[in-house]
Amino acid sequence: MRPFTGRRVLLGVTGGIACYKSVTVARLLTQAGADVDVVLTRGGREFVGPITFEAVTGRAVHGDIFAPGHALDHIRLARAADVVVVAPATADFMARAAQGRADDLLTACLLASKAPVVVVPAMNDGMWAHPQTVLNAAHLREIGYVVVEPDAGPLAVGEGSGPGRMPEPESVVAHVGRALDSGGALAGLRVVVTAGPTREAIDPVRFISNHSSGRMGVAIAAAAWRRGASVTLIAGPIEVAPPAGVTTVSVRSTDEMRDAVSAALGDADVLVMAAAPADFRPAEVATRKIKKSAAPESIALTRTDDILSTTVARRRPGAVVVGFALETNDVLDGARSKLTSKHLDLVVANDATEAGAGFGGDTNRVTLLDARGGVDALPLLSKVEVADAILDRVERLAAEKRNRGA
Repeated sequence: MRPFTGRRVLLGVTGGIACYKSVTVARLLTQAGADVDVVLTRGGREFVGPITFEAVTGRAVHGDIFAPGHALDHIRLARAADVVVVAPATADFMARAAQGRADDLLTACLLASKAPVVVVPAMNDGMWAHPQTVLNAAHLREIGYVVVEPDAGPLAVGEGSGPGRMPEPESVVAHVGRALDSGGALAGLRVVVTAGPTREAIDPVRFISNHSSGRMGVAIAAAAWRRGASVTLIAGPIEVAPPAGVTTVSVRSTDEMRDAVSAALGDADVLVMAAAPADFRPAEVATRKIKKSAAPESIALTRTDDILSTTVARRRPGAVVVGFALETNDVLDGARSKLTSKHLDLVVANDATEAGAGFGGDTNRVTLLDARGGVDALPLLSKVEVADAILDRVERLAAEKRNRGA
């Protein structure tokens, strides 16, 4: 899985109760295709044993800087690493790293490595808020390390809740992916992505909507952030969690999504309209639940605004705009019509009736059509893979527009 396949990840594990999450981090990175070298500190071994990490990575675990036959491990591991991630990073580790200490294998690896470094703090909220820890975190950022903000939530037993909790493993892996994959054409750009359905109220308990889960839009937002973009995800009621790193704006109705897109559009370098907003809404919304015994024979509908059309006059010059065309017949004709009428750079077409494609599932089969007449039919892929295929095209389009000065 991009960008992990064939890459070397040095995972440092220091002594905190959050070590149990580090096992899952190692497992997820390995499943994604990375070779994971674990450096387990003396404190880390108090919480989880090296055999556990060896079982999930299939690789030897390292820990002793002075072990016979391993005198140069800190050089070898540092040079081999494509990225270094320390999760959890205790207050003690952060203090030693900020001072440039090299008194154990992990800190020595940091000094010897030229790879990007991701530090994932985990500690009591009071320790995280202490002025010295604040200064240490700031200094680590100054020397180029990524210091991930800890989550707020339940801490160790008896310590209540607060900021200091290690982020969940999926979030840690996402930050590692960004460290590996943020050097392309999307780095530093502002990307706006819409995802999921909208809901149009019939009465206080019923609504008109569709089967969109939001998986495709969420996958695109996650991939754009991983590639170094600043991402805003405008999401209807989606069935999956928003990805790490992105700014998520939650909406319900088509009007709310239209207004959120309008607010985000002004400085967007890329707009990807992957949402499936409702095309119709009831002409009148009942203020009370409609009783079955008194239900009307029909409900009058009216069209909702076409959000993509409302953006045409207000798009940033040079912005790359991507639309989606989900059809049940004449798929390519419908996509070409949308490409022209809504002034798009790229349209993603798929057939809602095809097995494995469309709403709800984890896979999709799409055809990409661009404004130059290009047509690229992709095979059935996971939506994560489809997201990267779309963004590969977006990166090329963005680079071309910058080169033309458009």
